[in-house]
Amino acid sequence: MSVLRMIYLGLAIWGALHPLGLMFGWMIGNGRGLFGLKEAWFANAATSGLAWDLIIAAIALTVWILAEVYVRRNWWSLIAIPATFLIGVSCGLPLYLFLRTRPV
Repeated sequence: MSVLRMIYLGLAIWGALHPLGLMFGWMIGNGRGLFGLKEAWFANAATSGLAWDLIIAAIALTVWILAEVYVRRNWWSLIAIPATFLIGVSCGLPLYLFLRTRPV
């Protein structure tokens, strides 16, 4: 495996564990669950701006993945779409780049 692919994989793992750890820690500490987390994302203009920034980036990444899968037929790359929406762009993007750069 190339150094670049190892970097992408490392970033995907970090992009999954670090944000999820923080979100679960917040939910446990506040006892409010997913609905409380969603409320916190849109609590003020600053957090709303960041949340919308990530939502738009996730949609753009999804469109890019679908367009490339249509052309390249790299079906394994589709796994990056649920990773993006269930974990975050910080996991989905490097995971997609890891899958996209595999030897054909």
